[in-house]
Amino acid sequence: MPEPILIVGAGMGGLAAALAMLQRDIPVVVYEDASELGDVGAGLSVGSNMRRVIAALGLIDALADEIVTPNGTGRGHYQTGEILTRHDSANADWKKDGPYSWMVHRADLHSALSNAIRAIDPGCIRLSDSLVDFEQDGDGVTARFANGEKARGRGLVGADGLRSATRTLLFGPENPRFSGVVSYRGLVPMERLTPGLLDLDSIRFIGPYWRFLAYPVRHRSLMNYVASVGRQTWQVESWKEHSDVSEVLAQFEGGAPAILEIIGQTPPELCYKWALFDRDVQPRWSVGRVTLLGDAAHPMLPFLGVGAGLAMEDGLVLARCLELDADVVEALGRYERNRKPRTDAAQINARDNAVWPFDKYFPNDATATARGDRIGQPEPYDAANVPLP
Repeated sequence: MPEPILIVGAGMGGLAAALAMLQRDIPVVVYEDASELGDVGAGLSVGSNMRRVIAALGLIDALADEIVTPNGTGRGHYQTGEILTRHDSANADWKKDGPYSWMVHRADLHSALSNAIRAIDPGCIRLSDSLVDFEQDGDGVTARFANGEKARGRGLVGADGLRSATRTLLFGPENPRFSGVVSYRGLVPMERLTPGLLDLDSIRFIGPYWRFLAYPVRHRSLMNYVASVGRQTWQVESWKEHSDVSEVLAQFEGGAPAILEIIGQTPPELCYKWALFDRDVQPRWSVGRVTLLGDAAHPMLPFLGVGAGLAMEDGLVLARCLELDADVVEALGRYERNRKPRTDAAQINARDNAVWPFDKYFPNDATATARGDRIGQPEPYDAANVPLP
C-alpha cells in the first residue's frame, strides 16, 4: 500500500478531502491540533454548490434530520423590520439542486463528515497533533508535531484554517489587515423568542453601518444570527472570543424590534465576537508535494457566505486529482490550476461585497431602504464532475 496523504486540520475542507480520498481508496491520515472534535461553530447556510459536494460524498441521508429548509428568504428594514424583498421557498425540495439554501448547524455537518470517515477507517483522524515543521524530498514528506510525533506521507495538505501553520512554513509569516468590521455570533433557544417573531426563516437586515442575518438551525430549536458592525481597531482574530450581550445590544441600538429581541435573549455562553481580517490573494498554494486547502489557501471575508462550501469543493477536487494522477506533484498542480481562478474571484468578490460603511446601499437618512448585496455567489460549479485541466 502506498504511503498516505497527510492532511493537517480537521475542519470542513480537511474532512471533505479525507472522506473523498477514502472513498477512492487513497490512504490518508488527518492530524488535528485540538484534543477532541467537539460542537464547534454556529449556523451554516448551505448553497447549491455545497449541496452538490455533500451529495457526492454520500451524506444526504446522514443530514436529512438536521437540515432546515427555509420557508423563504428576504431582506428587512434595519429600523422598522418591514420586509422589503422576499423569496418564498416553502415548496422547495431540499434534496434537489434548487435555488435556495439549507440551514444547518456547523457541528452537525462536521459530525456527519467525521462519522463517515471513521466508518471507513476508525484511525484516520489523529487528535492533539499540532504541526511545527515538515521536510520534503523526492519521495515524500515528513511532518513533525509539537508532541514529538513524526509522520511520513506521499504528500501533505494544509487544511489548517485562517492562521495556517502550513502556509507560514511554506511562504513565511503574513500581516493580514483588519477590515474595519467586527461580527457578533449568537445562538438563541427558540422558546426564548416570541412565536412568529420573523415572518421568514432567513432574513438579512442591512443598515448604513451594519448587517444582521438570522435563521433557524437544529429542527428550528435554535435561532442563529450573525451581526456585523464597523469598528476602527481590533487586535484579536478569533470567532471564539466571548462577548457580553449588552455590548451587542449597544452596537445595534435603534435597530428593528426583532433584532433587539434576538440579541437580548442570547444566553451569555452562546454570544461571541469575531474580528474580520482581510488577506491578499495567495500567489500560489503548492510547493512540491505540499499544498493548501480551504481557508489556509484562500481566506476571505464572509460576505459571500461560501467559505465552507469552497473548502469542501477543494477537498473533493483534490481527491479527484489524486485519483487521476499517481504523481503527487502533478496531481497537486492539476488541483491548483483547477481551483485557484474560482477561489481568487470569490476572495476578491467577498472583499468588494464588504463595502463599509454601506453608503452604496443607503442614502444618508433614516428612511434608507435595503438594496441587497452587490455581488452574488460564485457561478454554479459541480466539484464532482467538472473537467479537470
